Amino acid sequence: MTDYRTLRVALLGAGAVGSQVADLLLKHGDELADRAGATLELAGIAVRDVDAKRDADLPRELFTTDAETLIVGSDIVIELMGGIEPARTQVLHAIASGADVVTANKALLATHGSEVFEAADQVGAEVYYEAAAAGAIPIIRPLRDSLAGDRVVRIMGIVNGTTNYILDRMDTEGADFADVLAQAQALGYAEADPTADVEGYDAAQKAAILASLAFHTTVPLDAVHREGITSVDAAMIESARHAGYVIKLLAVCERLAATEEGATEAISVRVYPALVERTHPLASVHGANNAVFVQAEAAGDLMFYGAGAGGVQTASAVLGDVVSAARRHIAGGVGVGESTRANLPAVPIGHVITRYQITLEVDDQPGVLATVAGILSEGRVSIATVEQTVIEADENSRSGGSARLVIGTHKAREQDLSETVERLAASGVVERVVSVLRVEGN
Repeated sequence: MTDYRTLRVALLGAGAVGSQVADLLLKHGDELADRAGATLELAGIAVRDVDAKRDADLPRELFTTDAETLIVGSDIVIELMGGIEPARTQVLHAIASGADVVTANKALLATHGSEVFEAADQVGAEVYYEAAAAGAIPIIRPLRDSLAGDRVVRIMGIVNGTTNYILDRMDTEGADFADVLAQAQALGYAEADPTADVEGYDAAQKAAILASLAFHTTVPLDAVHREGITSVDAAMIESARHAGYVIKLLAVCERLAATEEGATEAISVRVYPALVERTHPLASVHGANNAVFVQAEAAGDLMFYGAGAGGVQTASAVLGDVVSAARRHIAGGVGVGESTRANLPAVPIGHVITRYQITLEVDDQPGVLATVAGILSEGRVSIATVEQTVIEADENSRSGGSARLVIGTHKAREQDLSETVERLAASGVVERVVSVLRVEGN
């Protein structure tokens, strides 16, 4: 092997991803050195418990509980602990020590990204985070570098593998939400506490990161509208299928005409279950895979698809960042800071304009459809399609029977739609608002 300069690499965390990163660094060190132009020496692995079981067989002498000492003197620090603390403190310590940082920590970047990037700018370091938004899918570099000369208009993505697995199984097999969630937990796709996935928190963190990059604007996590998939049931899945749609948990980031005085543009960042036409590329994303659909003014439509999670898959993205960091060290110079100077305001969900599918249970009697149509018209919501199905009478019906209305709308403003649905629910003819789903992708 060529006699390269040696760079010390510190690894913080040895979970599913961290242990795979360490294993690949040790196994393929010569190849990585050839690509990086430097020997990558794994200086140590900081963990809470040096005797814990790992996903890879790693030399015990590499492990330490003293992260602070390990960081000092390292050229590159890989942070794979997850969570906010102590990750935030250790990352800032690494930057202050002069190291470049590689992280897959979406929660940290979504909540404290500005602080981390500013700290790196002050000392000329760089933060790499390809694995923080979509696992193995290369999306950070295309947004930050390849599309830097273009103008991204919209990003729409499936960025959480657990929820995609659940919704896909519900769609393709007619399975029940609770049953598929249990299977996802057994397969390791979902945690024992699946809240971060099924309630959309994980996807919201990733959406904040992607929007910040795409629109060159700092997007705080509390500016992301978030809804999960726990309300999606078999009836909603079947209704979507019948109408030619599939339900996906989407992260949507887009430019909008500004609503604030003095601004010419704004952005919307949101996560929710939405209807996607079965002919759209995102509809064909199955299992625990992820995909990100990017629309740019000059480049047009781009789609990035692949594994959104998994230890070895995510390790691939982490090691790609390590090679990039090593090359920067060899070339010299200060790190390239994040471009967040656009300062576009993020608007509330009420300003979003899209299409909707509203499902209602109503009294099965003459004049009901006309009443519903009148309420929608008064709320500036235009009907595109209506399908009515008679439901057999039961003891809970207020009349001799009920009917189910599935109403597809033309584009409407979210605030108008929300207020109109409230009026429908309070009307004398609607027994129950079954669901309201947004239609995305066209």
